[in-house]
Amino acid sequence: MFKKVALGISGGVDSAVAALILKRSGYQVEGIFMRNWDNNYEAGFCSDEKDFEDAAFVCSKLNIPLHKVYFIKEYWNEVFTVLLKEYETGLTPNPDILCNRYIKFDRFFEHCRDNLGIDAIATGHYANTSFGPFLEYYRENEGVSLLQPADKHKDQTFFLSQVKQFALRKCMFPLANLLKSKVREIARNEGLLRVANKRDSTGICFIGKRRFQDFIEDFIQTKKGSFIDIDTGQHVGEHDGIHKWTVGQKCCLPNYKHSYFVFKKNLDTNNIYVVAGTKHPALWNNYCFTTLPHWIHKEPDELKYNDILHCFFRFQHTKPLVACRVAKNSEGLTIVLENSVRALTEGQFGVLYKNNECLGSAKIVNVCHNLIY
Repeated sequence: MFKKVALGISGGVDSAVAALILKRSGYQVEGIFMRNWDNNYEAGFCSDEKDFEDAAFVCSKLNIPLHKVYFIKEYWNEVFTVLLKEYETGLTPNPDILCNRYIKFDRFFEHCRDNLGIDAIATGHYANTSFGPFLEYYRENEGVSLLQPADKHKDQTFFLSQVKQFALRKCMFPLANLLKSKVREIARNEGLLRVANKRDSTGICFIGKRRFQDFIEDFIQTKKGSFIDIDTGQHVGEHDGIHKWTVGQKCCLPNYKHSYFVFKKNLDTNNIYVVAGTKHPALWNNYCFTTLPHWIHKEPDELKYNDILHCFFRFQHTKPLVACRVAKNSEGLTIVLENSVRALTEGQFGVLYKNNECLGSAKIVNVCHNLIY
């Protein structure tokens, strides 16, 4: 059923080994390199020219055609402008989740379907689905569930928690059952030395080596305000824009015995409330509200019948899963964690898991603090 597969190839080791596996498995593979940022715009920089050279090396080595596809306008309109708006309103958005939802599993899928006549897409993400790594369990009239991969340390389902059914149903994850260490070993053994030991990409690529706080100045007007100690109510420093700071971040204020960390931002006064010490109780919370959720497969039965959903939660992909209780409210979800987590942040996505399945996610809009300040 699935013969011709379009693989998103980034120039890294994961997509390279995914390409190798697909090729060895007998699929007709088309490599797709996505360019989402305009390097001619001086405010940003992306390393995609070097990455494209690495992608071209891999495709040449494996005898796979490589196409460069531009989603610059789509990325700007559907991801970057959303980021700017949320930063301006004091939130801390997640660009990777938005990019996967709107670009890598939406525009990418549509382009390959409409222009290359493919049967399925594939990526080098560490994830799996109920249809199997190669869609071997595909069912035309069934929905698909997003599952965690064998390598729980590299699990990337967090970043896929807003992906839509129409693309996920036709997506292969060749690395689903491999550990990262094995992927690098395969690359070395198969002569893909150019990418075998390449470092994983982190952060927003087009910022390059600039500090995020310097980069964002090119897009959002600087507006100075005060750092206020919530325990004393006193001014302890000055900042030049709430959009440059996020909850839990160290403020690096001089001449104080204990380091200060961001607790909360006040959009009305433009002040940032801070606490002394990274273990201050104000930074640890277990109660939040979200927007309406995106369920990857379907709404859990418990919530459908207005019961309590017992599952697991994370809002940062590197952090352990935390047991939680979830209920519906008129505007989204109410989530109560079994244990408090540090720096629960408005604007981030709360991602929910149960029985090895990523159920979906919802944007955190309000964190309840158990103190008066």
